[in-house]
Amino acid sequence: MTIQKGVSEDAKKDPVQNAMGELGRFQIGVCALICLLKFPVAWHQMGIIFLAPKTEFHCKDPSISKCSESCVEREFNKSIFTNTIQMEFDLVCDRQSLTSLSQTIFMFGILIGNIVFGALADNFGRRVPLLIAVTVQLISGVLTSFATNYWFFVACRFVTAAATGGTMVTSFVLVMEIIGTKWRELFSVLYQVPFNLGHITLPLFAYYIRDWHRLQFALSIPSVILLSFYCLVPESPRWYFTMGKVDKSVKVLEKAAKYNKLPTDNIKGNLETIHRSKSESEQKANGNFLDLFRSKSMRLKTICMNFNWFVCGLCLFGVSQYVGESGGNIFLNVALSACFSLPGTVICIILLKYWGRKKTLITSNFLVGISMLALTFTDPNNTNVTVTLTTIALTGLYISFPTVYLYGGEIYPTVIRNVGIGLASVCSRIGSMIAPFVATNLAEVYPLLPPVIFGIVPIIGGCLVFFLPETRGFPLPETIEDGKMLGKKVTRKEKKDLNIEPDVIFSKNNV
Repeated sequence: MTIQKGVSEDAKKDPVQNAMGELGRFQIGVCALICLLKFPVAWHQMGIIFLAPKTEFHCKDPSISKCSESCVEREFNKSIFTNTIQMEFDLVCDRQSLTSLSQTIFMFGILIGNIVFGALADNFGRRVPLLIAVTVQLISGVLTSFATNYWFFVACRFVTAAATGGTMVTSFVLVMEIIGTKWRELFSVLYQVPFNLGHITLPLFAYYIRDWHRLQFALSIPSVILLSFYCLVPESPRWYFTMGKVDKSVKVLEKAAKYNKLPTDNIKGNLETIHRSKSESEQKANGNFLDLFRSKSMRLKTICMNFNWFVCGLCLFGVSQYVGESGGNIFLNVALSACFSLPGTVICIILLKYWGRKKTLITSNFLVGISMLALTFTDPNNTNVTVTLTTIALTGLYISFPTVYLYGGEIYPTVIRNVGIGLASVCSRIGSMIAPFVATNLAEVYPLLPPVIFGIVPIIGGCLVFFLPETRGFPLPETIEDGKMLGKKVTRKEKKDLNIEPDVIFSKNNV
């Protein structure tokens, strides 16, 4: 395409980012607001650890076995928790699997939310679906705390999960689309810190609130603060521009530029000039789900990326639940394992900056796998060793999860970014749906099965990362063609001439 004179080289490369700057008060303010979403995400996803902790019980009639059909009333040990969903809904013995089922259905809800809200966000923008998800999450989360039977509890949790999945996929893409290339890896990781803090504060909530009704309410009601997003969170100017809504993009960009103390005079002219210079096919270059698999290049990227999201979903939630059922002080075990998420995040920031996405993800996956496989050579009754090794594994997972979020956001082009991240999130949720059964039910069959599975799967994921290109330092791909071209090898001389560090560039030639 040809661009008229008067438009700067930077504006030609990325007119949206050039207009609002790489990083300023606008980006920091929006990201700070968006990060608040991650607290309820952590609370709702990890809450099952304390809503349904392992609880001892016996039959009130001492002459009858606790799981005998003749036992008409069971008595639970309430020395730690005064009320759990097992106690209230009698989820023990032949109904024990219903506890894992409730968490699997919750994760399925997040999967549905990822798909539905991902598609809505690609077609109607990021802001409106985000506001809808926040509102539904608040209402359904509070309703869950009033559940008086198992299936109403499950239904409300499912709706909460769908809304939670919606907030996750739309908010992350919004953050990715306003942050400049230079700061993208830092903010994609910092975006996860509130989730870590949510995980850390969860045992604190549970320590002081031992009844599941009141705990669920306490974890849900803070979301009322998020209703302020209606007035405070803008639409993505990048989405506006990609969809051809130049005037609306200009309006957001001018506001952002003023916040960042940048000139606004040429924003409208530059965007209109660049938009007019695009061919008609480029202006209407909307993507869809099938574009993730049409070309060999995109298909390979999608498969490898999706498996690594599956690894994160299966292992993060599975290992977290495994820790909660490993014996000892449940509050201390969960708090200690959660606290190591913050060092993992700091390490992740450093590794992403100096190692890039590829080496970071490979290393973290192998750290998780080796740590969990090491459990198979230790005494399963030694709680200290179990907590230590699972904590190391969780540290690796808190490096992996921000990395796959960033990696996926950089590999998928703008026109299918939400669909791509949505599909990746689906794979993550499939993993998290399986996790409760692996962590709890398989342990009943054979105690070593959970650590073996949580060990082998991330090692496979790490091996698949070798097929992905490095994306550090490059602008976000905008069109389907950009996404297909990402990954072309360049010669050493071309790297020197172009003054680039990664091994990939966008190319006019198919790969």
